[in-house]
Parts: sequence; structure tokens; C-alpha cells
Amino acid sequence: MSTLTVYQNLSILIIETDEILAEYVSLDLKESGYNPIVAHNSSVGFHRAMDLQPALIVIDRVLAGESGLSLCRNLREMGNNKPLLLLMARAQVEDRVACLESGADDYFLKPYRSDNFLELIRFYLQPNISDKNQMIFGNLILDFASRRVFCHGRIIELTMKEFELLKFLMEHPREVLSREQILENVWGYNFLGESNVIEVYIRYLRLKIEKEGEKRLIQTVRGIGYVLRET
Repeated sequence: MSTLTVYQNLSILIIETDEILAEYVSLDLKESGYNPIVAHNSSVGFHRAMDLQPALIVIDRVLAGESGLSLCRNLREMGNNKPLLLLMARAQVEDRVACLESGADDYFLKPYRSDNFLELIRFYLQPNISDKNQMIFGNLILDFASRRVFCHGRIIELTMKEFELLKFLMEHPREVLSREQILENVWGYNFLGESNVIEVYIRYLRLKIEKEGEKRLIQTVRGIGYVLRET
């Protein structure tokens, strides 16, 4: 099956105030079989994201009138769980952590390079080839169709990276997983190097699945990594 066949129905929203850059990105996406949608400010971008529900959203960190980080937070607060990628001019540790804490799944550094950008897009939109409908661990049920988690009767909405992280942990129950294993298998490459990307996402997951005094399932193994276990 060709790349065009796989991706021809997938819409990608580009929220970028630089019209020339937006055009370059749009053309590259179109040539790769995607359906690009362009918005040149945060307000239009927000409404198109909510109304059209694109498969993935690309947001420049610096937008006229509003930070791209704020736009990411607003989309997450409104329940949008599609992959969010930030275009950033620098990648200091504080910038990377701010990216994750805004709800973005990943970032791409300027200057724009089409091959690297499209590789990142394909990584986040690769089809789920699992032959299972659900995974179960204790009171956690991971549902692949809805990309939701059910815990003690609660429905928990997850972002793409939160879902993939929990899925990887559930695929290896009671097995201590190193930071390197998690980065390689969940992000596919060394996303933030020495920074605390994993800690940020583990914290998010714990806040969502460990409510009302429920016991800790994702446990820290000091100096090594993390393990999913009941006690």
C-alpha cells in the first residue's frame, strides 16, 4: 500500500502566522498525501481544531496575540486529544518542559526541514497495528478503539503520548523499565536527552488514574526507571 493511500484522508491543521512558512509546510504535507488546513492566528486555529477535528495539529510557539503554549493548553482543556506538535526556535531544557506541560506531544525545531518534519508527522500518525481491542491491568482498561482508559468506572481521556506511555507500561506489567527503554519505545528517538520528559508524563498519568486515594500503580524505581505493579 502506498504512502498516499494510507494518508490521503488525514487532515493536518497548521497554525502559523508566517504565511510563507505555512505555505511551505502545506505543500510538503499535500505532496505526502495529507490534507493540510491552514490558520494564520490562534483564534481561527482554535475554532478549526475544534470544528474539523484534524488528525494532527501543528502550532507555532510564537503566534500573534497569543502564545502557542496557551493555545495547546486551551485545546487540551476543551478535550482535544489529537497529537499536538509545536514549532520552536530553540530547545533549551526549560523550553522543552514548557512544551510538554502545555499539553503538546512533541516539538520541531526551526529552521524548517521538510524531510525531518515529515518523518515526525508519519511517526505520530502511524496506524495502530495491535490485534487487541483492549488491555487490562487490575482496574485499568485501555481501550484502543476510543483511545480512552477506564478505571473504577471512570472514563479517563488521554493525549496520544499519555496513551502510548501507559500502553507500553501495560505491555510490560511488573517489569522495571529504564528511562532509555521508555524513550526508545514510546517516543522512538531521544526526545529530550537528559531532561525530564518521562517524569512530566508519568506525573500527568498519575494525576489522571490515581484519584480519590486509589493506590499507586506506576511506581518509581530510583536510579532505574518505572514499573507498573499493584503494590
